[in-house]
Amino acid sequence: MSTDEPTRTQDPEAIERALRAGLEDFELDEEDRALLEAEGLLDEDGEVRAPAPVVAVVGRPNVGKSTLVNRVLGRREAVVEDVPGVTRDRVAYDAEWSGRRFTLVDTGGWAVDATGIHLRVAEQAEIAVELADAVLFVVDATVGATDDDEAVVRMLRRSGKPVVLVANKVDDQRTEADAAALWNLGLGQPWPVSALHGRGSGDVLDALLEVLPAVSRVTAYQPGGPRRVALLGRPNVGKSSMLNKLTGTDRVVVDDVAGTTRDPVDEVVELAGRSWRFVDTAGIRRRVHQTRGADFYASLRTQTALEKAEVAVVLIDASEPIAEQDVRVVQQVIDAGRALVIAYNKWDLTDEERRHFLEREIERDLVQVPWAPRVNLSARTGRHLERLVPALDRALDSWETRVPTARLNAFLGEVVAAHPHPVRGGKQPRILFATQAGTRPPRFVLFASGFIEAGYRRFVERRLREEFGFEGTPIEISVRVREKRRARR
Repeated sequence: MSTDEPTRTQDPEAIERALRAGLEDFELDEEDRALLEAEGLLDEDGEVRAPAPVVAVVGRPNVGKSTLVNRVLGRREAVVEDVPGVTRDRVAYDAEWSGRRFTLVDTGGWAVDATGIHLRVAEQAEIAVELADAVLFVVDATVGATDDDEAVVRMLRRSGKPVVLVANKVDDQRTEADAAALWNLGLGQPWPVSALHGRGSGDVLDALLEVLPAVSRVTAYQPGGPRRVALLGRPNVGKSSMLNKLTGTDRVVVDDVAGTTRDPVDEVVELAGRSWRFVDTAGIRRRVHQTRGADFYASLRTQTALEKAEVAVVLIDASEPIAEQDVRVVQQVIDAGRALVIAYNKWDLTDEERRHFLEREIERDLVQVPWAPRVNLSARTGRHLERLVPALDRALDSWETRVPTARLNAFLGEVVAAHPHPVRGGKQPRILFATQAGTRPPRFVLFASGFIEAGYRRFVERRLREEFGFEGTPIEISVRVREKRRARR
C-alpha cells in the first residue's frame, strides 16, 4: 500500500482484488497462500472451525521428541541438536494424519531434580500435559526406562490423560527387544519407532488417533458451554471474596493471611440470567521459576487455569499503590492471549485522595492496557458487581471479532496513505496486503515489501483499535516481508 493506493472512498472489494493481484508480483510460499485463502481457519459454512485436539509430546531430555515432531509434520520445524535441553518452551504446530487435524505441542525435556531454567522447562511440560487431550510419551529404547522416565510416568498418571508410549531410536529389528522391555512402565504397548528414519511412525500415529477426540476438550473455546472466567491477582486482593459473593456461599476459604488459596476452584455462577464458569486461582507472588514447593505448583496451576479460560478478571487492590506483581499479572494475561477486564477491588476503602493517586498510577504503570475495560467494585459488599457482566461481554466480543479482509485493506490503505512508514536506508517499506489470520485473540498478518519497525506496528495497532474497537482484547500483529519476483529472462 503506497501513498497512491485507493482509499475507502472506493469499493472495498475492488481495493482487495487489486491488492491481491499486486501480491502476485512478490515471492509467496504455500503458507502465505493458505493464509490468504484462510485455509484451515474456516469450515465449509464459513464459520470458525471447532478447536482441533491437542497432543503434547513429552519425555526427558535428548530422547528425540523434536525429531519425532519433525517426522509427524513432514518438515524440519523443531530445532534438533545432539545437546540435551535445546527445546525450552512449549511450541505448537498444526499437524494432520489420515485426514484428521490436530495440534502438536513440542516440550522441553522433563527432569525430576530440575532447578533454574530447567525448572521452567519442567513447568512448561506439565502445563502442556494439563492442556492436552492426549500425550505422546517418548522414551529412548536403547537406554531403557530411567528414574526420570518413571517420574514422568507418575506425572502422566496423575493427569489422567490418554498416553501413547513411543519407544524411539529403534532403527531395525535387532533393537525391537529393547522396546518390548518398556512394557514395565505400565503404560500399555510401547510402539517401536525410529523418528530419525521414519520407521514405525505411521503405526504410532494410528494408535494416537484411536485415543484422540474429534474436537479438543481442553482449549479455551468450547461452543455452547458457559464462558470461562479466570480470577487473577496477587495474594490477598479479594479473589476468593469475589467468588463467594458471586455464588452467594462461602465456597472458598477467605483469610487476611495471603496465600490461602492453593488450587484453582471452579464454580458455575448465574449472572445476568446466564451461566459463567469462574475459576478462583492462587495469588501470583513472584515469577514462577523463582518459586519453590507448594508455591511453585500453585503458580503452575494458576497459569494452566488462565490458559483454559477465555477471559481473565485481574483484581487490583484500589486501596493500595499498584505493585509490580499487579503489572506482571496483567502482562501474563496478554501473553496468554486472553480477553482482559481489570477490576479495582476494595473501592469502598478508598477516599478521594487515594482515588486521585490511583488514576496517576494507572496512567504510569498500566499504560500498555488503556483498552482493557475497567470496573470499580467491592467484593466484600457486592457493590457494582453487576457492572462485571457488560465488561466481560465487551471483552469477549472483541476477542472473537473478525474484520472482513476487504474492509481491513481499505482502512489500512487510508491509514498508510496519510501516515506512510518512515524511509530507512533509502527505502520505504510498503504494506502490500493485510489479512486476519485468526480470532481469540485477533491476529493480523501484514505482507510488506520491507521490515516494519516496532513503533509503526504499534501505530497500526492503535489505529485498528480506534476503527474497530477491540476493547478488552490483546491484538497480535505479525509481518511477512516478501521480495519482488525477479523478471524471467
